[in-house]
Amino acid sequence: MVPSPQEQEPPPSPPAGCEETHLHNSEALGTSLPHPDGFFGPDKAYGGAFLPPPLVPIMEAVDASYRSIREDPSFLSELAELRRDFVGRPSPVFFCSNLSRELGGARIYLKREDLNHTGSHKINHCLGEALLAKRMGKKKLIAETGAGQHGVALATCAALVGLACEIHMGEIDIKKEWPNVRRMQVLGAEVVPATHGGRSLKEAVDSAFGAYMANPDEMLFCIGSTVGPHPFPMMVRDFQAVVGYEAKRQFADRGGGSTDGENKATPDYLVACVGGGCNSLGLFTAFLEEEGVNLVGVEPAGRGLDAGEGHHSATLTLGKPAVLHGMRCYTLLSEATGEPAAVHSCASGLDYPGVGPQHSFFKDSGRVAYETATDREVVDAFFRLSRSEGIVPALESAHGLAYAIRLAPTLPPETTILVNMSGRGDKDLDYVCDKYGDAYGIGREGLFAGPPTHEKEDLPEH
Repeated sequence: MVPSPQEQEPPPSPPAGCEETHLHNSEALGTSLPHPDGFFGPDKAYGGAFLPPPLVPIMEAVDASYRSIREDPSFLSELAELRRDFVGRPSPVFFCSNLSRELGGARIYLKREDLNHTGSHKINHCLGEALLAKRMGKKKLIAETGAGQHGVALATCAALVGLACEIHMGEIDIKKEWPNVRRMQVLGAEVVPATHGGRSLKEAVDSAFGAYMANPDEMLFCIGSTVGPHPFPMMVRDFQAVVGYEAKRQFADRGGGSTDGENKATPDYLVACVGGGCNSLGLFTAFLEEEGVNLVGVEPAGRGLDAGEGHHSATLTLGKPAVLHGMRCYTLLSEATGEPAAVHSCASGLDYPGVGPQHSFFKDSGRVAYETATDREVVDAFFRLSRSEGIVPALESAHGLAYAIRLAPTLPPETTILVNMSGRGDKDLDYVCDKYGDAYGIGREGLFAGPPTHEKEDLPEH
């Protein structure tokens, strides 16, 4: 006999401080995001699931499993408890008083995702994916990684829930981000080098997807961003949305730090880097219906947009719609072959010729503005934040910061900018100091012997 509603036990309450347990399928501009078939926008121009026939039922099973747990009180309570006790949420909002004073103009704040366990926002969706895989009866988590942040976070969560883990990483990125490779190995993950093509993030995705197709019944492909076939762009965004909902509550609680006597419930600008797009959508989702909040995604201009193919990763700025990795999205295409183009960014996590379908839709709709930052601006921002606030940012995060540094002096002092500090820069120290350290007073003489790991590089002027 089914108990009456009065007799049923109430669902478990989320742990204190982790109220943002719901997984959001937000509505913006009157359009549900995404449609049930995974496409975004009224004309279904982006997203979907472009898959070989054997994988169609596999992805449908992942979609069905995710939809079954996203409203499950026991799952949400477990997720909330682990966010608090394992990840360390909520992450704080920090006012950059020194940097803001130096720049003049707007006040810059950081959402400190770099303080999460493993050092980045990536653990937000990795934790959700690992718990989902466990409930589905999978034995292994498999994924790609660029900078290694996603790989480290997934290896961490696999160890937590007792699953095997296999991470595919471009050969160039393995050398560039060696400390994260060691962390993955210590955590028990198998790191598989992608040695074909450009040997970076796109090739790591290709390699991981090929391995997944050989044994999809035993594995869950834990895509590291809001990219790939449906339901991954939706699922990763939903797990990341906690960032923005926390920030919205925190900013309102502190009155936005307003200097004009009027407490602002929301920031004037939200700024985040965009590669695949998960950290930016994590911050933006809670604010999509706030018309007074300007949303800005910052892409890698690399060595300069005018330097040509293979010298930037400005997909939304210069790309065209195409099918890539099971989704339709803006893509940088080679003029010679029509295939995905070679790309470059000083940040391995943004070194990708595509972008998430929801960002592709937002570009067309105009809800999000997309800007770029060059390698030089990014490295400048890396050192400037480190030396003004004592916070070493990941090179990925420094793209958003670089734009905020450019924007702040142009705005009045009552304006507020919230930047998603999506990761810490420990992984980038050797790379940055070996290649660019001379310009910032960093040398090796008299400290230790041995050649630098990375060749020096002169940064072009803006």
